Amino acid sequence: MDFRDDAKLDSSQVEDAGGRGGFRRGGLAIGGGLTGIIALIAALLLGLDPGDLTGGEPAGLEPTSNLNTECRTGQDADQSEKCRVVGVVNSIQAYWAGAFAQGSYQPAKTVLFSGNVQTGCGAADSSVGPFYCPRDRRVYLDLTFFDQLQSRFGAKGGPFAQAYVIGHEYGHHVQNLVGTPREDSVRLELQADCYAGVWADNAVQTGFYTRRFTDADIEEALSAAAAVGDDRIQERTQGRIDPEAFTHGSSEQRVKWFKTGYQSGDPAACDTFSQPI
Repeated sequence: MDFRDDAKLDSSQVEDAGGRGGFRRGGLAIGGGLTGIIALIAALLLGLDPGDLTGGEPAGLEPTSNLNTECRTGQDADQSEKCRVVGVVNSIQAYWAGAFAQGSYQPAKTVLFSGNVQTGCGAADSSVGPFYCPRDRRVYLDLTFFDQLQSRFGAKGGPFAQAYVIGHEYGHHVQNLVGTPREDSVRLELQADCYAGVWADNAVQTGFYTRRFTDADIEEALSAAAAVGDDRIQERTQGRIDPEAFTHGSSEQRVKWFKTGYQSGDPAACDTFSQPI
């Protein structure tokens, strides 16, 4: 995935909070993304109290780096991981701004953090994984998660695996803006996967990329989607699969719905609530 060298990045859409989030007991109100099952499993594996993953206080973030000077063009995005995040976020939000009725899309910032962070949904640490907080309309991301995606969950990794994860979290932002019901977590998560695929199909039209994504790029996304399927995570962590405990969908379902979005390029194809999943 190559950015256009002359693409202008808007670094104001990303905040680099570093490790200054100030973790206070109270935890995260889990509300989507890859968070749910990963958070619980991480709590059990790392000896955390799952009860610490609920409740909490709003964020008070102080930037630790000046992305405004570091991330100005697509050339910077090709050379720096943080600038690549800026470029991906810019492209995703450019797409959704065009997909919504004129002027009705409300941007959401991505917050990069290390170790721990305070959010509008409470305190969180890196074990929770990437997540979207509907209360403050921000996506939270510790970049070390992508190393864990490979080492712990067996994904291929790569730049487009990162883009898929970010696209998924912004799918939750879209759901929040349009008022999608949150009662069925699996269908909610699969729709966010589909929305990530829709953006991927339309990404070159946003003006940030030189060409459509390659088969290798898409394979990175499919590998990441499969790696965080409930069935694969359950089998890896508890040695058995319990479909009744699914929160995000199976590997097959997650791959299917990302591909549905990518092959259609149309958010209307992402109705996971009125058809079999």
